[in-house]
Amino acid sequence: MVELRRTVRANLGGGFSESLPSGPNGHGGQPAMSGLGTYYEFEIACSGIPDEDTGYLVNIKQIDQAVRGTVLPRVHEQLLRDASAEPTGLLFTLAESLKPELPTDLVSIRWNLSPTYSLEYRMASPNSALLRQRFEFAAAHRLNVSSLSDDQNRDIFGKCNNPSGHGHNYELEVCCMIDLNADPFTVAMLESIVDRVVIQRFDHKHLNLDTEEFANESGLNPSVENIAKVCFDLLSPAVAEGSGNPKLEHVTVWETPKTSCTYHG
Repeated sequence: MVELRRTVRANLGGGFSESLPSGPNGHGGQPAMSGLGTYYEFEIACSGIPDEDTGYLVNIKQIDQAVRGTVLPRVHEQLLRDASAEPTGLLFTLAESLKPELPTDLVSIRWNLSPTYSLEYRMASPNSALLRQRFEFAAAHRLNVSSLSDDQNRDIFGKCNNPSGHGHNYELEVCCMIDLNADPFTVAMLESIVDRVVIQRFDHKHLNLDTEEFANESGLNPSVENIAKVCFDLLSPAVAEGSGNPKLEHVTVWETPKTSCTYHG
């Protein structure tokens, strides 16, 4: 059993045509942008047993055409009818229309509405979806353990033990499970919660000096691992109070583009 993922890029609105585009599934998306178009990405996950001869689970061109023939027209129709509608209301329809057009099992469809905001519908959980949004904050910290000697701290943490600290442009991705049958929990609601609970608390702060969670006397070293856990613990009860009682699934914190940590609670 394998799981294959394929991202289909598309431009809707503008001069979108119901006829299937014949161009490649390139970075620019198909059909090509026309007028005041809207760019989306749809990440399709399929599972099954690959063909013994070809090694293919499914020809990726079939996935492209299936998405273009079922998903894109429905999203375009909604854009024309009511562009202010919450996209969560479309997820079930998109998945159910795509499923019979694929020669193998559909696992999930993830709709990237922007480079940072996405909704994911999983066939195994038909009443829920995953909402993800990314955020950023700048902060300084010093990695230091008070119970260790200066030499030990320098040996373990190197430059990160600089007595004056050092800074990062952190990225934070928050993933929530939302109930599709409840009052909608929107990305705007999530953004308000994260701004209030995390961004205002940590942005442009020295974590060791300016925050209760990482104050030197608390003994909690502001590693990326601990930052991810603290963000989860702060956000979890605040998210649960949102419309429809969403559940915080996990948070991921990037300290640099090469180093990140995900905390699941």
